[in-house]
Amino acid sequence: MTVRRLAEKQPPSFAFTPENLEWAKAKIAQYPEGRQQSAVIPILWKAQEQCGGWLPQKAIEATADLLGMARIRVLEVATFYTMFNLSPVGRYHVQLCGTTPCMLRGAEELKKVCHHMIGHEGEVTADGAFSWIEVECLGACVNAPMAQINYDYYEDLTPESFTRIINDLSAGRTPKPGPQVDRINSAPIGGANTLTDPSIYEPKAAHAQPQAPAAASTDKSEAGSA
Repeated sequence: MTVRRLAEKQPPSFAFTPENLEWAKAKIAQYPEGRQQSAVIPILWKAQEQCGGWLPQKAIEATADLLGMARIRVLEVATFYTMFNLSPVGRYHVQLCGTTPCMLRGAEELKKVCHHMIGHEGEVTADGAFSWIEVECLGACVNAPMAQINYDYYEDLTPESFTRIINDLSAGRTPKPGPQVDRINSAPIGGANTLTDPSIYEPKAAHAQPQAPAAASTDKSEAGSA
């Protein structure tokens, strides 16, 4: 993973909108006394949303001031978690998984699509629509290769289906997220191919319960005559 640093060009100021400030205070109130700083991640996330998908330095500082934290501590959080973008991103930010399962199933070809259709990694297109980066595992290895675009996963990608998705987003259409092949979620491609014999799901006839053995006689006369 590359070193994560703040963008060179920074806005001069940041202030939470009244709505987001109210939201942040309500989030802080959910934590017990003395633990309010635990709200740092959701508040940074809200600040990132307000800034169009990235975290300027002033937003990090405003979060620290709101929580009463040292600014360096909030900077450490922002630079550690890759969910926080430290430079501007496009309206559609593509996170392309490059970990081993995706790489083995074609991520390199998807990377070529990104270079061709969007440009250099980490840069925003001239119209502000797209940006892309390569990331570590996004947790959909069964459906490799895959990419996350904003909040949606697009899985089982090929260069053709990936190109179509980017074209659809560029044209204002909403492509279907999830698997781009004939499968439901992470089920086998083409449907189930094991445990398909219907007889294994039929209810079995109740077996007759064995009779309990007769209780031993305790009659002394019978015992004596034996």
